[in-house]
Amino acid sequence: MAKLNITLTRSKIGKMKDQIATVEALGLKKIGQTVVQEDTPQIRGMINKIQHMVKVEEA
Repeated sequence: MAKLNITLTRSKIGKMKDQIATVEALGLKKIGQTVVQEDTPQIRGMINKIQHMVKVEEA
């Protein structure tokens, strides 16, 4: 299965609680931090919810 590099580009401050929880569930803590996740429908749904805060690249 493909992998995704997910980078947090915007701050969590002032965002809705569910968006903050989604960012943390992906394993992102700081701006500029990158995590590698499997490309699954569940991860894609999480990315879609916070697409304005992250940058996604194929690994």
